[in-house]
Amino acid sequence: MNGRDEMRAADADREAVAERLRLALNEGRLGLDEYDDRLRRAYDARTYGELDALTTDLPGTVPLERSAVVPAAAAEVVTPTSISGPATGGGVAPWLFDVWGTWLRVTGIVVAIWLVTSLLTTDLLYFWPGWVIGPWGAVLAVRTVTGIATGEPQRWRTERKRKGKKGKKAGKRNR
Repeated sequence: MNGRDEMRAADADREAVAERLRLALNEGRLGLDEYDDRLRRAYDARTYGELDALTTDLPGTVPLERSAVVPAAAAEVVTPTSISGPATGGGVAPWLFDVWGTWLRVTGIVVAIWLVTSLLTTDLLYFWPGWVIGPWGAVLAVRTVTGIATGEPQRWRTERKRKGKKGKKAGKRNR
């Protein structure tokens, strides 16, 4: 063991290991239970040695030009023209609806309740739905911007396709 293994790890180091574990989960290298266990241990880790032990059996990142592995599919780059174009296999729009869909439905319900109560009292009531939809919408706006910047729509689409294939296979087995 060298001196680095006993050195205290920072939060940024724990986050980097957590991200590597998330990538390993998305690649199918870790099962959900194992990922959950390692993620818990990553956030509990105090030293670099404890963090290193969580990823030693996972392949490291190798620059593309030195890699002998053939990529399964080329990574997609999100551009303003690819928001809903056919070249991206659906674009960002389905992911946006998945992120914002519940917010839109709840917004419609609470605004309708506010409107009906205002009409029944024949007075324009204080717009209390703003307390529900405002902060929630702000959080979703940040999630949307960071998600698009980090390629979340592509990961979401890949995960949906993977789950869709499993669902079809399970349905055939049940027949």
